[in-house]
Amino acid sequence: MDFKNKHLDLFQEQAIQSFVQGNSVVVSAPTGSGKTLIADYVIQEDLRAGKKVIYTAPIKALSNQKYKEFVEDHGADNVGILTGDMVINPQGMILVMTTEVFRNMVVARDHFMDDVRYVILDEIHFLSDPERGHVWEESIVFAPDHVRFLCLSATIPNADELARWIEVVKNHKVDVIRHDIRPVPLQHFVYDVDLGITTLPKLKDHMELDSVQDYKSFYKGKYKRAFIKNPIHLGPVEELIKNRDIPAIYFVFSRLNTQLFAKMLSKKRNLLSSEEKVKVVREVTEGLSKVEAGVRQLPSTQLLRETLSNGVGFHHAGLLPVHKDIVEKLFAQGLVKILYATETFAVGINMPAKAVCLDSIEKFDGIHHRYLFPREYYQLVGRAGRRGIDTYGKAVVMVNRRFLDPNKLNYVVSEDKEPVKSQFKLTFNSVLNMIERPADEIKTILKSNLDFFQKHGEKGFRDNRIGALMWATFVKKKNQLEKMGYVQGNQLTEKGWFASRIYTQELTVTELFFDHKRFDLDEFKTLLLLATVVYEPRRMDRFIVNKPHPRQVRELVKDLNEDPYISKHFDFRHMDKLCTLMWAWYKGATFLEVLKFTNLLEGDILRFFRQIIDVLTQLKKASTDQDLIDKLNACLNVMNRDLVKLGF
Repeated sequence: MDFKNKHLDLFQEQAIQSFVQGNSVVVSAPTGSGKTLIADYVIQEDLRAGKKVIYTAPIKALSNQKYKEFVEDHGADNVGILTGDMVINPQGMILVMTTEVFRNMVVARDHFMDDVRYVILDEIHFLSDPERGHVWEESIVFAPDHVRFLCLSATIPNADELARWIEVVKNHKVDVIRHDIRPVPLQHFVYDVDLGITTLPKLKDHMELDSVQDYKSFYKGKYKRAFIKNPIHLGPVEELIKNRDIPAIYFVFSRLNTQLFAKMLSKKRNLLSSEEKVKVVREVTEGLSKVEAGVRQLPSTQLLRETLSNGVGFHHAGLLPVHKDIVEKLFAQGLVKILYATETFAVGINMPAKAVCLDSIEKFDGIHHRYLFPREYYQLVGRAGRRGIDTYGKAVVMVNRRFLDPNKLNYVVSEDKEPVKSQFKLTFNSVLNMIERPADEIKTILKSNLDFFQKHGEKGFRDNRIGALMWATFVKKKNQLEKMGYVQGNQLTEKGWFASRIYTQELTVTELFFDHKRFDLDEFKTLLLLATVVYEPRRMDRFIVNKPHPRQVRELVKDLNEDPYISKHFDFRHMDKLCTLMWAWYKGATFLEVLKFTNLLEGDILRFFRQIIDVLTQLKKASTDQDLIDKLNACLNVMNRDLVKLGF
């Protein structure tokens, strides 16, 4: 079978056959093997049949990329995108969205879903993500019964269990399609400061020699372990360049280091020909022509110009969209030979390279330093090897053998054997959206999560006697909501309905804004409160704080402290930090001007502002109070003001 001028592999044909039969499909196949072609076929056929189709992705970067691809294939009139802060053509036949937006749509029983036949859940293994995995579960559990799913992932060791769970809770056939052969074989290496790029067995042999005492320490009667220098990124990169294993992606678990490393290499190496340099200059100039002059003067822009002109790039979430777009285009054209990137570049975005190097096998996960999980490792190195171009893909891990545990490393790189595990948690928003359903339906929904299925199986799902703990948790949350005025009996109050349409800290936001007159909220106070709600602190964040704060802020703090719920759940320290920055933005400072009030990167500030816009939009949809709606519209105008001019 041929599709899009390509002859399909057997696993692709099998997945398409399942779609034709009207089944859901779980596809587990390595990166680069062509899973996307299956999604493209589903979209094309549903479009021909006049059916709407939804494509969901775990990150906005992937959503944006897929939106552009679908527009090229099917035309702008047929395609829309919903990512919380971005809404384009929401009535399109093909809707691209983040999984959070899809979850909110099905929980709220949006009528748009009436005409949707298939939902594509890309990177379905994110169901195991500790912070966001529950969103994937609820997306499946709350979806209408007529909806079918195409679940895609590089590897799902327990694909049969995942499929059986969907089959049981949604009551329709789910097929599992596996393809274990990478189109380009992957070779695994390590980089040692003495041995260079080598294999793990050879490194182990060398490590045994390290344990032998050197002559001087033996003579002095003291055992002294040999000192081993930390390797630096230039070592493996130079070797990859020498062996022509480029283009290559060098993954770093630090945004700052992606830029620092790129600058170091570009000063040492020019990897482009004269003709390639001309193409890079043309692409960069064209990309930057879409934004105002101030952006072209930013240090990040200047550094990108400098590094890209020598074939070296960097990519991380703290960059502006225009920066990332330029880097991605140049990389796709083969004009970036070495790309330093953070993990976000590895999620879904189709940017393969001949080799991938990891700066470390360990990462800091916000709590402690740990070895990568096999799934994380394969997510990163899966980019190595270009189909139809390379005969192999090379994965290289930087190590210091003095601190290395070779057995742990071997476990990580041997294969991705981690099963997808449930991260289900019952949120107040979920409870609010179940309150008015019949009790039997609520009990069924509560038992429909993957965690319950993994513990009790199909028999437990069918047994009405099992599930008392879930029901007790639901009742406890319902009672709390009743005390707070969100629920009355088995009905939502007006306040409860308002909260059911808020998806970011739903109770805190509702307590702040449902009765907004109680705090005498003007536009600035509204923006400052929302900024405090959405702000995600990092240890190194710094803000300029001008004191004293405006009188109205001091009065607001006093009023908020008198509210028992808000005083307990609202972080006033963050409001104090953010006040000067938000006041400057409110009073008309440009995006470039507010950069001086914080050390946050441009992309982080942009994301922060977009999160505020997202919650403003949620509030506007939830409210029936015209005074509040007018205030929210004014706030949206303030937040969007300079971003529109900048092309963001």
